[in-house]
Amino acid sequence: MWYVYFLELSNKDIYVGFSSNLKYRVKAHNNADVPATSPFLPAKLKSYIAVDSKKRAISLEKYFKTGSGKAIAIKRLFYYRGFYPPPTNLSKNDQEIT
Repeated sequence: MWYVYFLELSNKDIYVGFSSNLKYRVKAHNNADVPATSPFLPAKLKSYIAVDSKKRAISLEKYFKTGSGKAIAIKRLFYYRGFYPPPTNLSKNDQEIT
């Protein structure tokens, strides 16, 4: 199993990564072993997606690092779980995420 994961950093940015060992990778981030996130610790695991192949995990990670991918992740993975307040400029249908 492979995981695409989303970390909230201390500067409130969302970091996207992938790993086959999610617990180890989150610990590596918080131990400052990952240069990209070490200045912004602690890193909090906010969400993850499990997929069956490394190829699919890499593809999803690349997508979620794009502008539109990050927007979809924030809208679909974070707003409905209460991590962020819902945006005020969404249509009624977009606000009814279940």
